[in-house]
Amino acid sequence: MSINWSELFALDTPFIEIFLRGTLIYLGLFVLLRFVLKREAGEVGISDLLMIVLLADAAQNAMADDYKSIPSGFLLVGTIVFWNFALDWLGYRISLIHKFVHPKPLLMVKNGRLVRGNLAKELLTKEELLGLLREQGIEDLGQVKEARMESDGRISAIQFEPKEQQGNPDRPSV
Repeated sequence: MSINWSELFALDTPFIEIFLRGTLIYLGLFVLLRFVLKREAGEVGISDLLMIVLLADAAQNAMADDYKSIPSGFLLVGTIVFWNFALDWLGYRISLIHKFVHPKPLLMVKNGRLVRGNLAKELLTKEELLGLLREQGIEDLGQVKEARMESDGRISAIQFEPKEQQGNPDRPSV
C-alpha cells in the first residue's frame, strides 16, 4: 500500500483538454436546462443547480481516482466555477446575455384568467399552478390580477385590491 506521489500531484490530462471538457459540458448542460428545467428549478437558479451537480461529480472524480491526480480534479472544478461566475458576470454587463441567462417572467394569469398558451409552453397544468398559488395563500384565480413564472421557475402573483376585485363583474372563479 504505497502512494505514488508523482502520480497524485501530476496533471495526467493536458490542461487545455480538462478546461475544454469542463467548458463544453457546463455550457451544453446550461443551454439544455435553460429551456427544459425552468419550472423544476424552484428556489435555486439553473446555473446554481447545474454548478452544484457538476461540482459534486468533478470533485468525486478527483477523489475516486477517475483522475489520476488531484490537480486535474481541481482544474475541472475551477473550470465549472469559472463558467458559473462568467455567465453571471456577462449577464450583468451585457443585456443580450442577461436575456438568455435570465429570461423575462412569463405571464400565467391575467385578470383572473389563465394564459393557457404559456401554461402549455412550460408544460404546467392548471392544477399545478393552482397548487403554487395556494402556497402563497391564494385560493381562487379570481383573486389574481397577474401571475408570472419568474426566470428561476417560481410563480409570483399580484392580487387584486379588495375594491378592484369587487368592481370586476367578469371575475371568474376556479
